Amino acid sequence: MPAVGGCVELSERAQARTIAHMIGSIGTSGVKFAMQFLLIALLMVTSSHAQESFILDESDDAWKQTDDFDPSSERGQLLVAERALALGEPARARRLAVAWLEKYPLSLYRARGLLVKGDALLALGDEYKALFAYEEIARRYPGSDSFVPALQRELQIATEYANGLRKKFLGTFRLLDASDDAQELLIRIQQRLPGSELAEQAAMTLADFYFKRGEMEMAAEMYDIFLKNFPRSRYATRARLRLIYSFLASFKGPQFDGKGLSEARLRLEDLQVLQPSLAQKVGSEAMLVGIYESEAEKLLSTSLWYKSTDNPISAERVIRRLIMEYPDSIAAMRALEIIPGILARMPQSVVMQAPDYAALRVALLGIDPEQQEPLRGISPAWEEPLPMLIEPEPEEMLEPVQDTPGESP
Repeated sequence: MPAVGGCVELSERAQARTIAHMIGSIGTSGVKFAMQFLLIALLMVTSSHAQESFILDESDDAWKQTDDFDPSSERGQLLVAERALALGEPARARRLAVAWLEKYPLSLYRARGLLVKGDALLALGDEYKALFAYEEIARRYPGSDSFVPALQRELQIATEYANGLRKKFLGTFRLLDASDDAQELLIRIQQRLPGSELAEQAAMTLADFYFKRGEMEMAAEMYDIFLKNFPRSRYATRARLRLIYSFLASFKGPQFDGKGLSEARLRLEDLQVLQPSLAQKVGSEAMLVGIYESEAEKLLSTSLWYKSTDNPISAERVIRRLIMEYPDSIAAMRALEIIPGILARMPQSVVMQAPDYAALRVALLGIDPEQQEPLRGISPAWEEPLPMLIEPEPEEMLEPVQDTPGESP
């Protein structure tokens, strides 16, 4: 800046006058010594302005100027690469970082060199190549200062991949799907920094990723894990609601598993206790009624399947459970409409042990008792008894014929 430059010029003039006064005061014999002193002072001033270094500040994730360094040293060459990256020269920073890593493969600052290389590649748009540098830091240098920044970069890349960014094909056009890479990165971040803010963001990003793709079973599992690991998170309410929606959406119909319905019902009941105002806002009562009807419909579907397989006894037992657990459902009324046909195919001895379906039909369907036919099962057919077999009396044993003397046989 001009003001700063003016101050520097004024200081230099003052130094020159001071040195001239010193030269005049000393004799001819001291001129040589004074000139040497002046050159040393000028070199020190020049080097102090030329040697500038930058380092990554983890507090605000920004590059800041550090102390002076020797640009020919191992650390100095790395700082030159870091300065190039901070000045917005990622291509030059990448070249310097690659050369430094090849020159010092066993350096104590290798993790920092890898971070500079990865950041330079990321700035150049080669985020997939940058992942190799970040992964080497995460695997080989978990105790270094570059470990957390590397995972932060991985979270950034994984979030972009989860939001639809594609990988480059042969380094040119973005054609390759990166959803698998996004899932793997988000899982690794949670494993490497469990309980951290990065793990919290990675877990929520992964759950939202499944939710947007319609993979409701995976989304429900991930939201459930998130609530267990981060119950006090600022995203807890969002995760709790989406967990309920995921369970509801995972139910594919009466012919399929109904686990999602029961889980959603339990979560809604918990929500009514923990956050009653939020439960009322999202319409928890209407959701519970829908779950009630869906569970009843599933039992009715099971009963109809038993009926179609010629198994009326199992069909009646499912209807019995349906009416006991969901008496106010529409499925219960439909079950009472078809129960006469099921009972007619059952043995009368079993029908006599069943509930009073006739009274239930009158109460729930409003059928006139006088017009209702009695509900009966199959009675055993009467068969004419077989005639009794009379055992013949044993015949009298014949006496053996005795031979008379003089007779030949």
